[in-house]
Amino acid sequence: MMITTHVQDSARGVPGARIPVELDIFITGQGWREVGHGVTNDDGLIDEFHEPSAPGFYRLNFDVATFHPDAFFPSIAVMFEVKDPGDTYHLELVLSPFGYSAYRG
Repeated sequence: MMITTHVQDSARGVPGARIPVELDIFITGQGWREVGHGVTNDDGLIDEFHEPSAPGFYRLNFDVATFHPDAFFPSIAVMFEVKDPGDTYHLELVLSPFGYSAYRG
């Protein structure tokens, strides 16, 4: 399994560069546990979190305030389910001044 992400700022038309991102997995009875982290590159990409290959519920936490200090949403958490650990999960985050969208790319 591989989880990757890409951040794009649609208002400014630029990649979301140098945004810290944490990857967590949900463990029943224990809650969320960090399993990886990274910082988006100049193109807004993280192509490897070195996460475990396991089905379950995952969450990407984007520290948007480091990219845009005046962001209305300074931190964004995107939760998703990994059903097939042999598959690739690429999540896109598109930022705008007062909103965002996330989808599997």
